Amino acid sequence: MSGSAGDELASDEILARLTTLHPKVIDLSLGRIERLLGKLGSPQHRLPPVIHVAGTNGKGSTCAFLRAILEASGKRVHVYASPHLVRFHERIRLSGKLIDENELSALLEECEHHNGNEPITFFEITTAAAFLAFTRHKADAVILEVGLGGRLDATNVISQPVAAVITPVDFDHQNYLGSTLAEIAGEKAGIIKRNVPCIIGPQSDEVRELIEKQTAAHNAPAVFWGQDFMAHEEHRRMVYQDDQGLIDLPLPKLTGAHQIINAATAIAALRRLPAFQIDDRAIEDGLITVEWPGRLQRLTRGPLVAMAPKGAEVWLDGAHNPHGARALAHAIADLEERTPRPLYLICGMLQTKDAINFFTAFRGLAKSVTTVTIPGDATSQGAGQLYDAAQTAGLEAYPAPSIEDAILQIEGRAAMATDKAPPRILMCGSLHLAGAVLRENG
Repeated sequence: MSGSAGDELASDEILARLTTLHPKVIDLSLGRIERLLGKLGSPQHRLPPVIHVAGTNGKGSTCAFLRAILEASGKRVHVYASPHLVRFHERIRLSGKLIDENELSALLEECEHHNGNEPITFFEITTAAAFLAFTRHKADAVILEVGLGGRLDATNVISQPVAAVITPVDFDHQNYLGSTLAEIAGEKAGIIKRNVPCIIGPQSDEVRELIEKQTAAHNAPAVFWGQDFMAHEEHRRMVYQDDQGLIDLPLPKLTGAHQIINAATAIAALRRLPAFQIDDRAIEDGLITVEWPGRLQRLTRGPLVAMAPKGAEVWLDGAHNPHGARALAHAIADLEERTPRPLYLICGMLQTKDAINFFTAFRGLAKSVTTVTIPGDATSQGAGQLYDAAQTAGLEAYPAPSIEDAILQIEGRAAMATDKAPPRILMCGSLHLAGAVLRENG
């Protein structure tokens, strides 16, 4: 892929056109994409073996672990993930590499041509483009991440994946998926297919019961965290166990106890798929080489890092709902236990998110939160609106007009603080904010 984050690419113009094909950004349905895929020759039926991944939190990280372990075993892997952080190309990975700009533009135009002026959402038509790309490059596996929900998500046109994975389910996107946990879980469980093994991460009792009923109804072998597989940290190692035995592994490269769970879920899925022939060495190599930007990512250079107080740690995470905030706060508390530093948050969130309960997870952990409007995002909550939410949650809060100003504010407050340890700055609240930070930080 050529061009830096600030350069306009041919695909950007095409992608902008595609956003005008439907009046709604999200309109959950399968009819439109099935119509387009039919015109394209039904590429969804000609894919390499598909691992389909749904859930509220941990989908992206679990997909990253699946890819890293498969590639460590010598497999060629296609990946479809969303959203992207900086460039759309991040969503489509072909045999280990991000899709080339020329191929992306050609695929998008091909899908645009076959769709004509028929209504179709941006996610649906770009998903069709990804499926088309996957049929034109050889691979041993496709890792397919659900965009939203599962039952009516555009990715759910895959009739027979080799495995379905459901990561932790919690409240998010209630305006699309339902107001109760049971309704949300029902949408996620929509990816369960007849006779296809389903690997299920940690769930509340209510969600687990619903998934158990769905797997039984579809005669789908169910593999549950805490019952059929588990993992924990011990002596700075990761210990994984299932009915096939126990494996002593290095800690995942991705930070946090929640990443041990995500890694274990990926391992459990691959160990249920003997055709892939994954050995312990590939699992080890995958855990230590996995990459997934914007998930408790330590930023060590760039203009934003240079603005931070001397000696400061700067972290970035895309957690954007209360469940994700609790996992993130737990990971930061573990860092604090090992290396105590005053924690300052910089937070930007979308209008649809539960900011008060997000902030509550950091009460007693963060010295303050500086709120920002996500740059260039019309769906962002305003800095003042987030400031009110943070105060309601019991946090000391300050609004800032930009990410840069937020860092400068923290520098001033850290200089006046009685605790002179270099601060730990955590930018969080949205993958949209994470993308903005990565763009601004070069």
